[in-house]
Amino acid sequence: MSTHASSTRGTGGPVSARLPDFPWDKLTTYAATARAHPDGIVDLSVGTPVDPTPEVAQAALRAAADSPGYPVTIGLPETRQACLDWLERRFGVTGLGLDAVLPVIGSKELIGSLAVHLGVGAGDLIAYPALAYPTYEVGAALAGARSIATDSLTSMGPEVPRILWLNSPSNPTGRVLPVEHLRKVVDWCRERGTLLVSDECYLECAWESEPVSVLHPDVCGGSSEGILTVHSLSKRSNLAGYRCAFVAGDPAVVGELLAVRKNLGLQMPGPQQHAMVAALDDDEHVAVQHARYAARRTALRAALEGAGFRIDHSEASLYLWSTRDEDCWETVAWLAERGILAAPGSFYGPAGDRHVRVAFTATDERIDAAVARLAAG
Repeated sequence: MSTHASSTRGTGGPVSARLPDFPWDKLTTYAATARAHPDGIVDLSVGTPVDPTPEVAQAALRAAADSPGYPVTIGLPETRQACLDWLERRFGVTGLGLDAVLPVIGSKELIGSLAVHLGVGAGDLIAYPALAYPTYEVGAALAGARSIATDSLTSMGPEVPRILWLNSPSNPTGRVLPVEHLRKVVDWCRERGTLLVSDECYLECAWESEPVSVLHPDVCGGSSEGILTVHSLSKRSNLAGYRCAFVAGDPAVVGELLAVRKNLGLQMPGPQQHAMVAALDDDEHVAVQHARYAARRTALRAALEGAGFRIDHSEASLYLWSTRDEDCWETVAWLAERGILAAPGSFYGPAGDRHVRVAFTATDERIDAAVARLAAG
């Protein structure tokens, strides 16, 4: 008997069979078309930072490079304090102690594993937005739970989800939920004992609105009970390669995550924790990066609109939610012929099947190339 067969005996087959297909694998032929362009590909399909990691973070990493001992799962006190200070300074979140925050190894890892780590399983329901980052669905599938993609609380009827995910600003649409809506969701979850988890990784990437954390007192009433927020430094500080993120909120839930994660040895490396402190404490590099993205966004938006696209939502995040009122794959093909690769909206749910997500995280030179190609028709 093969090792693979024996390792999955009695479990209903391999775990990977529960998971959806990895969406980006479906872009292979379109990427090949785009790469064949005489001036090369402009890859706007993935929101990967391309600008330098800020020197303040690099210097902190170098200074902490001598790190022979094991880190601890809970993280350094100064790392957790930097997270709390940043939440208060930038977003008015108050009242959290060191027991309410936990550094994690990139937000995707936390999002994908959260349900399993909290004991959610077969028969339980997880809800997430109708247009959503695929990892919410992956996390539910990994846990063996049922899931529903919906923006309507009433669509679940009398059923009570164990976890409800919010994502504002949204990936892929850039939509920002107002305070009144967030407060309504908090109240709904608390009345039912549902854990509310808000993915707020794009909170500092705002252009035409002011996003608010669910942990702001105006939303949560000054209590973190039943609420978690997830934050990442990948976008705001060009630290995607460092895998620096954190989860904050209800100390009881954070404590349960800590207890499980300690047993799994999930520990953010010490040098990265020091880099994280330096990046969170510094707002100057964030302003510089924000200005870079603002210029790229303005140029790319004008070019897309000039080429006949309509931009919906997109008031925040690092994407332009764009449509030509046709099937998204037709739009992907049209752009690929011009050497531009975008993500089809169907990657994020059936509700996105007439949009494409266009990232503006490429270099100035590549953005300029895309603008020129769109202008040429």
